[in-house]
Amino acid sequence: MSKNKMKDISNFKGSSSYVVSRELMNSVNVAVALQKPLLIKGEPGTGKTMLAEAIAESMDKELIIWNIKSTTKAQEGLYVYDTVQRLYDSQFGEGDVSDIKKYIKLGKLGEAFTSEKQVVMLIDEIDKADLEFPNDLLWELDKMEFHIPETKETISAKQRPIVIITSNAEKELPDAFLRRCIFHYIEFPDAEKMEEIVRVHYPDIESKLLAAAMEAFYWIRDLKDVQKKPSTSELLDWLQALTLSGISVDRITTEIPFLGVLLKKNQDLDTIFDVKSRKGNTNGSYNNSGYRWR
Repeated sequence: MSKNKMKDISNFKGSSSYVVSRELMNSVNVAVALQKPLLIKGEPGTGKTMLAEAIAESMDKELIIWNIKSTTKAQEGLYVYDTVQRLYDSQFGEGDVSDIKKYIKLGKLGEAFTSEKQVVMLIDEIDKADLEFPNDLLWELDKMEFHIPETKETISAKQRPIVIITSNAEKELPDAFLRRCIFHYIEFPDAEKMEEIVRVHYPDIESKLLAAAMEAFYWIRDLKDVQKKPSTSELLDWLQALTLSGISVDRITTEIPFLGVLLKKNQDLDTIFDVKSRKGNTNGSYNNSGYRWR
């Protein structure tokens, strides 16, 4: 490995709004140094998408986001040939329709390839697309180029983008695709790391309120019957609601107010209400995880 690439390994250290673990920091920097896509997995709310934003911010680079849907095709990220507009122009005499290049519109990956400066390219939630989608991008992500048959030109990356790919593990990705990526799984933050994350967003939050909210938050996450566990983003919203309401700290663990901010499924709300009713006559009891239900 060259000395220049060795220097790259210490580039990314998080950002002003994104707390990064040492393991994730190393994964980002190794991917940058080896010029390979970084595939990020983790449960919703662990900051997969925000990672790309943090990398772009810390390295002072433009961020290009390609949001993947179930209907997205790989070629859409490269280019689209607007045949409808060309047909319209041919019928109504608007311009020279023989110049096909006018009707070629670059997609997000095409934009990243043609950028004069290196960009951060986020391919967000790749597992939402069909099974062939990752395989259809193997050549482009490996060779950093693609061919446009309509104009007989090849688009090569002027500056190799830093590629971040996220997945919620809804589908298994092909082995051939995985071999070309650096992989990292973002674990859900423990209480200590979560407090660090919270204080980045709310540096002046009252300690007693935070402690009570964290106790209730992790208690809910540890309930085995909760189907959609609250994530970091829900905790941040809940803390804001608690702060704005001026609610007594003592009521946070006894009542868990504004529960709809944390939980988004009827079954999960029913689970909490059921547990509360069964625990109602206890005093200071703990569940198996050590979180107290007062």
